[in-house]
Amino acid sequence: MKLLNFDLRAAGEKRLLQLHEMEEFHNNAYENAKFYKERTKAWHDKHILKREFQVGQKVLLYNSRLRLFPGKLRSRWSGPFIVSRVFPYGAIEVTHETKGTFKVNGQRLKPYFEEEFSKEKSSLELQTPK
Repeated sequence: MKLLNFDLRAAGEKRLLQLHEMEEFHNNAYENAKFYKERTKAWHDKHILKREFQVGQKVLLYNSRLRLFPGKLRSRWSGPFIVSRVFPYGAIEVTHETKGTFKVNGQRLKPYFEEEFSKEKSSLELQTPK
């Protein structure tokens, strides 16, 4: 048998030392996690775009639920919707003729730009490589 097992006082001191080391390791891990969270939050906040919408503006809505059944070429943006009301802290109320009126987070919207496209057909002849 080991000599340490016979001496209860020495075994108690060794166990207490191990507990203090484990507590110090735990505190270091907690501090590192805290610093990581702060850096991640700062990076995330820096990359958030400030979007402001006016009543009557046309917008597109991001549909995050399409990830379950993704179509390769299917757009995740639906709309256009019309902004009917703007609430503080980024909430927006949008209206659609068939889907009705509902509130959404402003980060899920982007402006819809209507533009007339030319219906004229144009062609360009390519030369065969030599």
